[in-house]
Amino acid sequence: MDIKENYIAVKKQLPEHVQLVAVSKTHPVSEIQKVYDLGQKVFGENKVQELVEKHPLLPQDIQWHLIGHLQTNKVKYIASFVDTIQSVDSEKVLAEINKEAAKHNRTINVLLQIKIAEEESKFGFDIPEAKAIFQKYLNGDFPHVNITGLMGMATFTDNENQVRKEFTVLKEIFDELSGLKPLQTLSMGMSDDFPVAIECGANSVRVGSAIFGKRDYSI
Repeated sequence: MDIKENYIAVKKQLPEHVQLVAVSKTHPVSEIQKVYDLGQKVFGENKVQELVEKHPLLPQDIQWHLIGHLQTNKVKYIASFVDTIQSVDSEKVLAEINKEAAKHNRTINVLLQIKIAEEESKFGFDIPEAKAIFQKYLNGDFPHVNITGLMGMATFTDNENQVRKEFTVLKEIFDELSGLKPLQTLSMGMSDDFPVAIECGANSVRVGSAIFGKRDYSI
């Protein structure tokens, strides 16, 4: 299957209320343009350098989401144009985003990344940390940041019950925090597990290889 067929096949699996973030990391501008031409406007990148290189070469109405781990010293490179940073995993990063957004007189949408996976390699807040940060936000800290929701990655496993359990935990936290201030985005699920994520309440999914094919690591 080619990219167009892949994209159409993925879109057919998504209910209308679910946002598709097309994960274009390691894929060339020409392939991103193909998917854009099919009507896709939201794309996700993992690395700041790659995002900075691609941004000026593609249509300016693309909503870019940074979905990979973000170091504080890299925030300044994307603060002028990034739509959403999905991978906020520390108060230090959130404060830096707020500072850099202020310099550009804008508010940046962010998702708090919650550590729901059992794997040690996954980044994210633990649940008490996330609740404490959200309370600071409600109290008026971080005025140039808009916390629009939560993001999480399930354990990379064939055990669907474990994945479902982890997604369900994140949905419960999302609902709890939404009781304090309505949240819009629950970003769960990637190419291998997005149907399960949607069943568990995701309304945004991050899909790369199911659209673009396997990544080209030579880029």
